[in-house]
Amino acid sequence: MSIVLAILAAATSPVATANPQTQVAQAVDIGDTAARKRGDRSHVLVLGTAHLSHLPKTFDTARLKPLLDKLAKWDPQSITVEGISGEQCDYLRSYEFAYPGTAEDYCPDTLAAREALRVTGPEAEKAVLALLKHKDHTPAERRRIAGLFLAIGEPESAMLQWEQLPKSEQHADENLPEAQVARLEKEARYRNENVSIAVALGVKLGLDRIYRVDDHTGDRAGVVADEKAYDRELPLIWKSKLLDQRIAQDDAKEKVMLAGGSVIDWYRDLNSPANARLAMETDFGAAAGSTKYPATGRAYLAYWETRNLRIAANIREVLGSGGRVLSIIGASHKPYLERYLGMTSDVVIDNVEKVLTD
Repeated sequence: MSIVLAILAAATSPVATANPQTQVAQAVDIGDTAARKRGDRSHVLVLGTAHLSHLPKTFDTARLKPLLDKLAKWDPQSITVEGISGEQCDYLRSYEFAYPGTAEDYCPDTLAAREALRVTGPEAEKAVLALLKHKDHTPAERRRIAGLFLAIGEPESAMLQWEQLPKSEQHADENLPEAQVARLEKEARYRNENVSIAVALGVKLGLDRIYRVDDHTGDRAGVVADEKAYDRELPLIWKSKLLDQRIAQDDAKEKVMLAGGSVIDWYRDLNSPANARLAMETDFGAAAGSTKYPATGRAYLAYWETRNLRIAANIREVLGSGGRVLSIIGASHKPYLERYLGMTSDVVIDNVEKVLTD
């Protein structure tokens, strides 16, 4: 054998036995290139949360201040929340036949705001982007931006603008009629994580927008022929002693927090690997492994994974060409989003437990 043939044989032999999937994965994993050449990467922090709207009305949201301080120290440049964008809401309304009731259940009403400003959703978005190109907005500009955000379908962003106005400038005008001011004041009383954490933190940091990244276009992935059977079988898939144990533990920890226990400790537990494993085993893992109702389990899993893949893509879009994004979302989404975002290039998933401890 010639020297050339020997070299070719040595070079090609391992390739013949290598796993093609591994080779492809290695080929697209270019995050190390960014870190090596530029010396930095983009950062995402996924804060898993309980839905605070379920807490009793006696809960004082001022108790969230230590959490806000920890998150502010991490210094996010953008914040995302579990809400459907105005653009997708318009799509869901247009394709109502495929998503019956979804827009009605999950989307803010934009009709009155659009009529007041005589704009469509796209026109409102275009106007907002133009105004946000510069900083140091006048009070009149902030009121207009708030009105436009309501027309887009982003109440959190509208509240963010409103809350950054001096009290003397929080009044109605041609861009923000009395009805929309009343709506903002009503929104401000909501006790959910989008308002009590995202908006409060955004005001603290002086941000211009809260990004809605949830997705329900993937609901079609879980469509089944027999909806009644699906509704009957899914709770049976979930039913287990371990689920009962998980619910009891969650309730006990929430009661401790409500009785005056540390909010930080509560969030640290919500974001712990142990909590994620228990959620996966009793919910999505149970669905994936169901042998009694495999069609229902797989349909549920298809809906859930499609939804989270698209949420992850939306967060990646917000991250854009770099920066630091805080994503506030239901705790059951957290392990999926960290897994999917962790596979993207130029992105580091920061450790929430460390952020809440430091």
